[in-house]
Amino acid sequence: MTIDEKILIFFLNAVGSNVGMNAPITRPYRRIATEEGWMTPEMAAMYRTALQDGSIDDPGFRSLWGFFAGSTSERAATLYRRIQDLDDERLRDMDALGIDMQLLMLTAPGVQCFDAATGTALARSTNDTLAATVRRHPTRFAGMAAVAPQAPQEAAKEAERAVRELGLRGVVINSHTQGEYLDDPKYWDIFAAVEALGVPLYIHPNTPSPQMIEPFLPRALDAAIFGFACETGLHVLRLIVAGVFDRFPRLQLVLGHLGEGLPYWLYRIDFMHAGIVRANRSPGAKPLQRKPSDVLRQNVHYTTSGMCWEPAVMYVHGLMGADRVMYAMDYPYQVVADEVTAMDALPLSPADKAAFFAGNAQRVFGIAPGPVLTEGKP
Repeated sequence: MTIDEKILIFFLNAVGSNVGMNAPITRPYRRIATEEGWMTPEMAAMYRTALQDGSIDDPGFRSLWGFFAGSTSERAATLYRRIQDLDDERLRDMDALGIDMQLLMLTAPGVQCFDAATGTALARSTNDTLAATVRRHPTRFAGMAAVAPQAPQEAAKEAERAVRELGLRGVVINSHTQGEYLDDPKYWDIFAAVEALGVPLYIHPNTPSPQMIEPFLPRALDAAIFGFACETGLHVLRLIVAGVFDRFPRLQLVLGHLGEGLPYWLYRIDFMHAGIVRANRSPGAKPLQRKPSDVLRQNVHYTTSGMCWEPAVMYVHGLMGADRVMYAMDYPYQVVADEVTAMDALPLSPADKAAFFAGNAQRVFGIAPGPVLTEGKP
């Protein structure tokens, strides 16, 4: 039995035999999934070529995409097919899972693994493709713009074009760019552009940088199981400690996977950072206008992608605030129908649940309110 058949059988069992026959819509809120991956066939082909000729010298890229491009497993084949589809199959999956809208973002490493000129051109073309998809399905998809940080000024210009001209809802950067992090001031034109546009920046995971990845590889810990969180959490802490949010106080980030572990470390981060500053341990860790935990509460939003687990969701919801946590599935990497049901059952007030599933996403990403489109309640 294929993964698609299992999803459909689960859905039919959950909502009964009236599906497809004008069954009443009983759910009082939309479900907007806010970290859903995609890539173009052109980029898939470029990844395959890079794997064959070795032109992308990144062990994380080779480990992750070498598996998906070369594996004969059902999971790899299904993911590779789904991630390139922006029409029929994806919409059928959304209907089966009860997802009204997906916020689409170019999957890691996106355009960031190429040289600056190639990455910049690819960012433009993929954003054009994504905007065309949203125009075809305006009630089902919204999109985040890709940029190529390896050309920071061009990235800032593309962010402005993609938001102002194409109607995309923010910017996604797949964490490190060839081992470099955005705390380097040479990248801060990107922050200035995003802050001025009033849209969020989604820091999406990548496999650990070449300087960091070696201990992860022998046990296959480099990707979603642990490496993503380690790498992305490190990146965001670098931004905070570097003073990015002192310089750009209105900048809003979004982190997936319930914050890549950072919400669980608030006390220790504050305590140890204060000690490092008092000891003048490093020129790279200077006093900040706010505690790191304040930045994580005031400048970061959190999605549940890949972490649809009640204890963790409720912890972050309570710690960071009802206006800071949003639903996500992590399609097509994690497609689990009963996770949707589990999130419906969260012990939240009706108002908080509506905000969790749709209201916060509509506010943060500027998505217009809309009707519940998928029928039943999986």
